[in-house]
Amino acid sequence: MADIKTQDIKDLQKTVADNREALRVMRFGGAGSRSRDVRAARMLRRETARVLTEIRLRALAQSGHTVASKAKKA
Repeated sequence: MADIKTQDIKDLQKTVADNREALRVMRFGGAGSRSRDVRAARMLRRETARVLTEIRLRALAQSGHTVASKAKKA
């Protein structure tokens, strides 16, 4: 995965679409058989969530809303 902070919106949207398609194939491609690689599905879901979060943050920043950053707890 390339750094999502440097990609433009079109690339991020394509990444989301590709991840969702890969997840769909992983879920239903086996025609009823269980996938052995559960971790790959989890990683796809997490990457998709990260990309969607970045898209949302950019949309909020563009509309002028302030976005609270994650504060590290001591």
